[in-house]
Amino acid sequence: MDELQDVQLTEIKPLLNDKEHDIETAFGVVHVTMRGIPKGNRPVILTYHDIGLNHKSCFNAFFNFEDMQEITQHFAVCHVDAPGQQEGAPPFPSGYQYPSMDELAEMLPAVLTHLNLRSVIGIGLGAGAYVLSRFALSHPDLVEGLVLINVDPCAKGWIDWAASKFSGWTTNIVDIVLAHHFGHEELQANLDLIQTYRLHIAQDINQDNLQLFLTSYNSRRDLEIERPVLGINENTLLPFQDGEHEMGRMVQPASCSLLQMADCGGLPQVVQPGKLTEAFKYFVQGMGYIPYVQLSHLSTESVPAASMTRLIRSRTHSSSSVGSGESVRSRSHTSNHGEGSVGTPDAIDLQEAPQTMEVSC
Repeated sequence: MDELQDVQLTEIKPLLNDKEHDIETAFGVVHVTMRGIPKGNRPVILTYHDIGLNHKSCFNAFFNFEDMQEITQHFAVCHVDAPGQQEGAPPFPSGYQYPSMDELAEMLPAVLTHLNLRSVIGIGLGAGAYVLSRFALSHPDLVEGLVLINVDPCAKGWIDWAASKFSGWTTNIVDIVLAHHFGHEELQANLDLIQTYRLHIAQDINQDNLQLFLTSYNSRRDLEIERPVLGINENTLLPFQDGEHEMGRMVQPASCSLLQMADCGGLPQVVQPGKLTEAFKYFVQGMGYIPYVQLSHLSTESVPAASMTRLIRSRTHSSSSVGSGESVRSRSHTSNHGEGSVGTPDAIDLQEAPQTMEVSC
């Protein structure tokens, strides 16, 4: 729990090789930051943040984490800020119609076209995870994998109900957004963490623009996923904090991994970047893009062996088959072949239920 107290937003300065773009789409202008240069035929990692955040406050702690550098050296990264949510964004004119969640997803093909990107591995949190899910459903040919953190596939659900309940006690949008990100216990116990994000939401995000984004998210519709669905069912990792995961019941069990993280709160990529980095390492290895990477601070001993088996599943062959990292692979089959090679009782369960990796942080 000490790690929760130590989180600071001190690493939100862009690196020297970051290139910012304002890209015109059919639904308005979107701010994008590219880090690195696309490498060969590999997809680009594309991120999308939650409400009250931008790509810096949401993902910089994760991508600047030392062990993550061993992974990102193989990929370029494209950070997308929802319209009007980037730092220093001007207010929208009076009467501006903010894009719906579906329209936010439909902005992304124009981003890929403008930057000449062939495909992506998406990483999204909350509202951003919903946007990437909708994008994958509509454009499965552009999405090779998804990491969806605390995604809610339903229309206004229990998380939003809690935030709405809280909004009945206050009209302060900062408090409403904090209630969306953090549970009641976190709001009471982790005062330093809450204060850090309270100041960020209040000072770094345009409040009128934030209200429009929040309204758009609360007006979302169900994802209406039916098995099997291309794109969102292939190569999907679903990290979440606690309890049942509605998305996990919707997607294809053979190609989706659930990653349950304890004591990480609503921002696991910030407070537990090491655990998420380790999971992401196995995720991209399983897709066949990078050889085995030994992270300097982590090892498989930090996670129960049976749980790690559930995460890597049939992907154990990837480190020997990749070679240079650019070998021929199949998106639709990397998760289905070689199930019997794991050699543990967990392998039997893989074909019957969503895969769950429980990580004690």
